[in-house]
Amino acid sequence: MRRIWAALTTTAITAAALTGCGLGSSESKNSDSVASAAATGEVKGKVSIQTWALKPKFTDYMQGILDGFKKKYPGVEVEWLDQPGEGYSDKVLSQAASGGLPDVVNLPPDFAFPLAKKDVLLDVLKADPKLADEYVAGGVEAYRYTGLNGTFGYPWYLNTDVNYWNSELLTKNGLDPKKLPASLDDLIAQSRAMKEKSGGQTYLMSRKPGLGDLYNAGVKLMSDDGKSFTFNTPEAAALLDKYRDAFKEGLLPKDVLTNTYVGNSKLFNAGTAAWTTGGGNFITSLATDNPTIAPKMVSSPTMGVPPLYVQGLAIPKNTKNPAAAVALARWVTSPENQAAFSHLTSVFPSTKASANDPFFSKSDGTNAGDAKVVAFDSLAKAKLIQPVQVDDAMSTIINQQIALAISGDASSKQALDSAVEQCNKLLKG
Repeated sequence: MRRIWAALTTTAITAAALTGCGLGSSESKNSDSVASAAATGEVKGKVSIQTWALKPKFTDYMQGILDGFKKKYPGVEVEWLDQPGEGYSDKVLSQAASGGLPDVVNLPPDFAFPLAKKDVLLDVLKADPKLADEYVAGGVEAYRYTGLNGTFGYPWYLNTDVNYWNSELLTKNGLDPKKLPASLDDLIAQSRAMKEKSGGQTYLMSRKPGLGDLYNAGVKLMSDDGKSFTFNTPEAAALLDKYRDAFKEGLLPKDVLTNTYVGNSKLFNAGTAAWTTGGGNFITSLATDNPTIAPKMVSSPTMGVPPLYVQGLAIPKNTKNPAAAVALARWVTSPENQAAFSHLTSVFPSTKASANDPFFSKSDGTNAGDAKVVAFDSLAKAKLIQPVQVDDAMSTIINQQIALAISGDASSKQALDSAVEQCNKLLKG
């Protein structure tokens, strides 16, 4: 599933590209009429669903779900399409431009956004008013976009980040694994203690900040209408100043701002860094790569609001079978079917009812089990922090300007002003 989660950060389909392909809101049906048909229509006839890179590993699982759906609704015929991981956004763009999207489409929020913006997707909350009450709040919010009215997808499977610490390195360098940092100031203070004890050979801090760190510092990343970035604030500059001072003090690796930086998870794996972040199954995966470190790991919730990684199911407004489409999306994302999927892989369900499942809410007593519970508990307050408008080009600009600020080659305010100016030009372009 790593391929799918990595894909969440790829460039979304642009609204400009959709317009260039001749797809406009005038071609879409009235949302109220489609929602009414979905709510009152009989579940029968042909309906199609498109997933993203689930074959062949999860073929049996998906086929079982669809067989169950057909058993529940004997008058339904389901066509399952699965697209490969590479080029999925281009495939969706092509389908949308030709009006050929399947009735139910697997879309992460950043892929769904430009389609919602062009009035291609159904406001599923109108068709299924119980949605907001039965799914995790952050998952529902992920399909609500600034400047648009509506909820444009069912959250499906989720993940979030957890803090991981090397307890042996902490203890060796005079730190207490039972008193883990809970704020940036704590992290800096303990990083300083680790540097002094280890002689600069081991790091606690091993990455530069990003938009998520600014968000958790109380910085508003975008305007309410979603038309401009706003993260060049005094609070944002103050946070970058803290990182700049920590970098100057040698509390972060020297190459953390360069292209040679390998990433803090690799530094953690190598035993050079004592802190990293990862999904709820990170200990299990690391046990394969470095079985000596895995038993020494302890977990804690992320500092601030946990980031939410979301996959979901959207429904195009031009579906010819809205009642069956909504019923199918609801069926695939039901607590039982999501739980079965989560037992097979390293993701978490998006339904509130899943909180009662001991598989997620109770640890088996291992450090991996503890981390899974930390991750699952975090989902109740996790949010899609990075705006869906941020594409690869914008991410590159933001990372470059943050690096300039931390290195001292530009003031924090200058760097943030430049990043916002450049990103706003791309946003309007």
